[in-house]
Amino acid sequence: MADDSYRTIRAPAEGYYTEKRSRFISFAIPVRTAEEAKTWIDKYRKQYYDARHVCWAYMLGAERTVFRANDDGEPSSTAGRPILGQINAAELTDILIVVVRYFGGIELGTGGLIAAYRTAAAEAVAAAQIEMRTVDEQIVVRFAYPHLNGVMRIVKDMRPEILAQTFDMDCEMTLRIRKSEAAAIKDRLLTVESVVLK
Repeated sequence: MADDSYRTIRAPAEGYYTEKRSRFISFAIPVRTAEEAKTWIDKYRKQYYDARHVCWAYMLGAERTVFRANDDGEPSSTAGRPILGQINAAELTDILIVVVRYFGGIELGTGGLIAAYRTAAAEAVAAAQIEMRTVDEQIVVRFAYPHLNGVMRIVKDMRPEILAQTFDMDCEMTLRIRKSEAAAIKDRLLTVESVVLK
């Protein structure tokens, strides 16, 4: 995997698993921040207020260095860590997986819990549509109007996404381009007279 791309899920997905009458409902949700993850966790806690446990794990950022896992009262490392393990196994990021457990009256034991939470999380991942995304950089280009053609030639050639543009005596464009191509477009833009990058 290139260092400027990562795997995530396109939209929320659901999984379901039962073991010895315990029901495990799993949800995979695309998230960008810890605050967003917390909002979703709170939503599921309220929605499934009558469930015994609402366990979860998330992974954030293209570098996959920001993560947390929570057992929500299950024995230590029997829920959150197996859920996180499924996120790692699929090499996903910007994802939250929540697994809601309704206790069925029969103890599953440590090994049984780990297997159940792992399987429930895997079911949600399997139901999700996985996509590759690129790590992008934003570039603000300022230049005098007479040099518009020179700038536009480079933009047309390298095809960054144009986020905003104003054309006046002094022009400004906000571009978004894949991180690995950012240095090349900056170098080319700076060859155009009057160009200033922000």
